[in-house]
Amino acid sequence: MKKGYFITFEGTDGCGKTTQIELVSKYLEEKNIPYVLTREPGATELGKKFRQILLHHDNFVADTCEVFVFLADRAQHIAEVVVPAIEAGKIVLCDRHTDSHMAYQGYGRGGDLAKLKYLNDIAVDGTYPDLTFVFNVNLETASKRVGDKKDRLEALGIEFHQKVQNGYLEIAKNEPNRVKVIDANKNIEEVFSQVKEHLDNLI
Repeated sequence: MKKGYFITFEGTDGCGKTTQIELVSKYLEEKNIPYVLTREPGATELGKKFRQILLHHDNFVADTCEVFVFLADRAQHIAEVVVPAIEAGKIVLCDRHTDSHMAYQGYGRGGDLAKLKYLNDIAVDGTYPDLTFVFNVNLETASKRVGDKKDRLEALGIEFHQKVQNGYLEIAKNEPNRVKVIDANKNIEEVFSQVKEHLDNLI
């Protein structure tokens, strides 16, 4: 059986990636291509507990603790969801993955990028995305899309999210074959047209 593909969707909060994942899902359904829709953090039963801590814990969370909780969620997700789906010949559509970790905990929080990459390599155990979309959007537009009800990371402010966005663009610059930057300032249909072009080239 032919193995499937691992496709990740990345960007700052409010970039529109979730809408695009839904459109890609419908597109694959129309083409009768089997897929799995998933996310990080929180795709597994164990991961749901990690997600609650990461996004909604009201008290202090040390940066190092945050890093390791994300890693624990990722390791479980890869083993329980991603690898079995790929081996079954399905396309995995994942809302956030290791690039989020590098962008938020690395570029955003100023973490050691080399250490974060080393730790993520352990967590994913050799399973890496075949294709990654980074949705690049005006941050004021993104903030309005998120609205007033923000989780712990969404509420960190425009300066933090600018560092995150710059981090994503640096990742894309370093890995142009895997990471495709999408202009997410356009309307939904125009954004999806960009996505579909790269998707068709892969599948």
